[in-house]
Amino acid sequence: MKKSIYEYFKEIPDHRRREGKVHKLEEILVIITMSIMSGNTNTVSMHDFAKRHKKELAKLLKLKKEKIPSRQTIGRILQHIDKANLINIFTLWAKPYIKDIDIISMDGKVIRGTVENYNNSFQTYVNLVSAFSNKRKQILGLKETNENGGEIQAVKRLIQELDLEGGIITLDALHCQKDTVKEIIKKKNNYVIGVKGNQKKLVEQIKKTV
Repeated sequence: MKKSIYEYFKEIPDHRRREGKVHKLEEILVIITMSIMSGNTNTVSMHDFAKRHKKELAKLLKLKKEKIPSRQTIGRILQHIDKANLINIFTLWAKPYIKDIDIISMDGKVIRGTVENYNNSFQTYVNLVSAFSNKRKQILGLKETNENGGEIQAVKRLIQELDLEGGIITLDALHCQKDTVKEIIKKKNNYVIGVKGNQKKLVEQIKKTV
């Protein structure tokens, strides 16, 4: 029997103090994960998601007194969690579900609630690159990055690690890169990638074939 993502999240160390701790770490992480999978990328929308689905989450997670974590609690967890470990555990959970995949959408989103100082050009924030299966309506893998050009490298690592085969990977124009295309083909996948005017030769070739 496959382990649930809740059971996987239990393996992540909780470094919070015991005093005043209302929710288990795995409860909060499940809520955060479900929020992100529903398109919520900041702590306000994550908390709103939890409020909208309060009854269902309370029943699913057996929350004490049907109480959901506050926006501040969600933000603190996102800032201090070992993100690399979290993503590795998520990917481990998702791997058994990667079967009969059709279209995989890969994209990066910055979680705004993790930006500490908007006036500082050097930020420590969470930028999650996800691989989403349109057939299964599931996120199959995540990569965290906050470095310059990191999203391009994160997509290539996702392609390598998820062992996708026979699918169609869709990417925006940022990923119109020869190395990325090589990785997709190497894994026996097809691709649909956006093209902008900065790829002049490629744009001209496309125009000739249309």
